[in-house]
Amino acid sequence: MKGSGGVFEVRAAGKLVFSKAATGRFPEPGEVTRLLGGPSA
Repeated sequence: MKGSGGVFEVRAAGKLVFSKAATGRFPEPGEVTRLLGGPSA
């Protein structure tokens, strides 16, 4: 499925945890969980 160039951001408690715009990519499996302080997948 072709994307439309939308925004992909993850925020927790008002803090930006991951931004596709900043990194130029989607997160790897388990990356967001790890950034949130949880166990990696």
